[in-house]
Amino acid sequence: MPGEDRRDICIVGGAGHVGLPLAIAFATRGLNTLVYDINERSLETIRQGIVPFMEHGAEPLLKDVLANGRLRLTSDPAELAAVPTLVITIGTPVDEFLNPTTRVMRECVDTLMPYLADGQLLILRSTVYPGVTDWLDRYLKAQGKDILLAFCPERVVQGFAIKELQEFPQIVSGTNPQAEHAAAQIFECVAPEVVVLSPMEAEFPKLFTNAYRYIQFAAANQFFMIADQAGVDYHRILQGLKKGYPRARDIPRAGLAAGPCLFKDTMQLAAFANNQFSLGHAAMLVNEGLVLYMVEQLAREYPLETMTVGMLGMAFKPDNDDIRSSLSYKMKKHLKFRCRQVLTTDPHVSIDPEVRPLEEVLAQSDLLVLCVPHTAYADLDTGGKPLVDVSGTFPSTPPQRAGK
Repeated sequence: MPGEDRRDICIVGGAGHVGLPLAIAFATRGLNTLVYDINERSLETIRQGIVPFMEHGAEPLLKDVLANGRLRLTSDPAELAAVPTLVITIGTPVDEFLNPTTRVMRECVDTLMPYLADGQLLILRSTVYPGVTDWLDRYLKAQGKDILLAFCPERVVQGFAIKELQEFPQIVSGTNPQAEHAAAQIFECVAPEVVVLSPMEAEFPKLFTNAYRYIQFAAANQFFMIADQAGVDYHRILQGLKKGYPRARDIPRAGLAAGPCLFKDTMQLAAFANNQFSLGHAAMLVNEGLVLYMVEQLAREYPLETMTVGMLGMAFKPDNDDIRSSLSYKMKKHLKFRCRQVLTTDPHVSIDPEVRPLEEVLAQSDLLVLCVPHTAYADLDTGGKPLVDVSGTFPSTPPQRAGK
């Protein structure tokens, strides 16, 4: 690349939920940043100054760094050859057998391999299976590459990444002291503090955090089902036991617990523990089973085969547009088997062609199910139609039992 356009850092997979906020954060701190991604459609959207997903406060910053040249985008891997630091935002997913797979990581690295140069800093950013950093270090060495390899996990809440990057300490690790030091220098540009761990130590915090939250949600969902079967209101119980009692402050509401991380990371941890992580497996059965419980309870109370059911909220969590691994879609499949018709709506989801306007779903449905308590539903007027709200979030929509 021309000298005047030399890039300081490249975010690989930089058009996604992890990569783009990180790229914007680095660019706003003065680093000449390159986004590399194979998704041309997303790159074109970003070039127009539009963030293709919900990220609070991102678009004004994106427009600024595009205008001043600090951020540039490419789908050509050859441009990575001149960049001293590469950040890979591709993790290790789980396969159909709930086992982690390194296939995507290997394919990504193989694509980059011809353009990797000795002495480059390569940072893994997304969650990986424990041991993957050391595995990749061996793999690169076997290909004759002398790369500085680091693992620095992202630990931000989706939608608030840019804000939290600047507020929370960043965990840093490297496969040798030089990689560790170089990675620390990079993240000191955006974070108030860095915490240094070994690669294996650094691979556990995100897995532990997500598994712990997944287990917390499972406990709440199990409590909900116990109370519901007893014919009492879990949400009134929760409100009563929390009032003035700080030891109970961490007990969450019931609800559909899913998304691209909680289930996946819990299963990665279970696989690493040789399937001896019984708490994780139990949490999976409870959280996934809540959908089946709700549908069964609805079938007992309502003649579903004659009804149109409207589902409110298809994202995986409130006030978000991400539908990846959303349990709303699992519920939709089961309801479609039982009901005359199933309609869906969501104020934030725009990529699902079956999502309809709220007014249309309210008008055509006989029964409503609040799957995701978006803030937009806080003052919802159902027109007297029954609404099942497992989360019990909004005072204006009194929580009902799953089948009542």
